[in-house]
Amino acid sequence: MLKIVTIGGGSSYTPELIEGFIKRYDELPVTDIWLVDIEEGREKLEIVGSLAKRMVEKSGLPIKIHLSLNRREALKNADFVTTQIRVGLLDARIKDERIPLKYGVIGQETNGPGGLFKALRTIPVILEICKDMEELCPNAWLINFTNPAGIVTEAVLRHTSIKKVIGLCNLPIHTKINIAEMLGVERERVQVQFAGLNHMVYGLNVYLDGANVTKKVLDILTGDTKGAIDMNNIPDLDWEPEFIRALGVLPCSYHRYYYQTQKMLEEELEAYKKNGVRAEVVKQLEGDLFELYKDPNLDIKPPQLEKRGGAYYSDAACSLIDSIYNDRGDIQTVNTQNNGAIAGIPNESAVEVNCVITKNGPIPLTVGELPIAVNGLIQQIKSFERTTIEAAVTGDYHKALLAMSINPLVPSDTVAKQILDEMLEAHKEYLPQFQH
Repeated sequence: MLKIVTIGGGSSYTPELIEGFIKRYDELPVTDIWLVDIEEGREKLEIVGSLAKRMVEKSGLPIKIHLSLNRREALKNADFVTTQIRVGLLDARIKDERIPLKYGVIGQETNGPGGLFKALRTIPVILEICKDMEELCPNAWLINFTNPAGIVTEAVLRHTSIKKVIGLCNLPIHTKINIAEMLGVERERVQVQFAGLNHMVYGLNVYLDGANVTKKVLDILTGDTKGAIDMNNIPDLDWEPEFIRALGVLPCSYHRYYYQTQKMLEEELEAYKKNGVRAEVVKQLEGDLFELYKDPNLDIKPPQLEKRGGAYYSDAACSLIDSIYNDRGDIQTVNTQNNGAIAGIPNESAVEVNCVITKNGPIPLTVGELPIAVNGLIQQIKSFERTTIEAAVTGDYHKALLAMSINPLVPSDTVAKQILDEMLEAHKEYLPQFQH
C-alpha cells in the first residue's frame, strides 16, 4: 500500500496532482490519497474531492480518495505528505499585496513584505504539521509546495527532527520549457544547471544534447526575436540586453522584482487600478475554476487551471515522488539541505539546486562558488530568509523588523517599520506568536 496525504487538499491545484498520480500508476501504485483541509475550506474540499473521485473513477484504477478535516487521522502511517496550504486564504494574500503598495513598495506573494508575512503566518502551522508527522508517520517524506517554499523548507530543517523534507517549485520546469521553445526542440533534450534559492534561482549553464548552449540561449533572450522566460503570474517585461549579457547567466522570472524594481512597481500600480492586485485576479480565477469543478460531468483536469499560475506542479511533485519510490537516480531541481553544494551558504540551509533523486532523497550536485555577479544578491536574500524564520518561530518584533529592513525591495528602515506595523495589525488573527 502506498498512502499519500495532501494537506490543503481543497486547493485548486489538487486536480493536477491527481492527474499526475493517475498517469504514473503503473510505476507508482498509489492506493490511498487523503485530501485534508480545515473547516473554512470544507466546501472547496468537497468540490475538488468529488472531482478527484470522478477522475479516478474514469481511470478505472483502484485508488481510494479520502476527504478529511482531521489531519491526525489522515497522517497515520502515511508514506508521503504534501503541503499546499495558504494560511489566511486569499484574503490574506490580498493584504500582503495591497498594503506595501501604499508605501511605494512592491506587493508580491513571495517576495518583499508579502513574502515575509506569508512566511510569518505559514511557518508555525507547518511546524505543527511536522510535530504530528514525527508522531504519526515518522518515516514519511514531506514534499512542500507551500510558498515561500525555500524558507518553509529551511524552517523544517532547522526547527524539527524531520530531515526527509523537500521543497518544490514549478519555476525550474517552466524555465526549461521556455528554453526548449526558444531552441525549437523537445524539452527532454534540454538540461539546465540551476543554482540559488527558491524564486531566486539562476540558470548557470544550459545544455542541448549534452553540448553547452548557454551563449546561444542568452543571444536569443537578448536578440531581436526576444525569446521569453516567463510565468503566468509575473509581468513579462523585456530585459535590457546589455544587462543580461553582462550578467552571463539566465535570470528567472522573479528576478524582475529585483533588477527591474521601478518598472515592476509601476506595472503593479497600473494593474491595481484596472483589475486589483494579483491576488484579487486569482480569487476570481479560483471562483471560476471551482464553478467548473462543480460540474458532475467533469472528470478531467480542466485546461483553464494553467491560467492559475501553478501549471506543471503535478509533473514536478509526482515525478519527485516517483523518483524517490523507484530510486530512479534522475536529476531534478528541488529545495533541499545545501550540504556544501553552494559555497558560502551554511550546510544546514536550504538551497534550490539540481539533485540526483534516490530512494534516500536528493543528493545535491556541487556548484561551488556562485558567479560574483549573482552571489551578493543570493547572500542578501539568504540573510532575509534566516531572519524571517527566527521571527516566525519566536514572535520577536525586532527580528521581523530586521528581516523587513534587510529585504532589498524595502527602501529604508523607516518604511520597513511602517509596513511592518500595519501588516502585523492586519494579520493579527494569524500571528498569535506576536500578540505579546
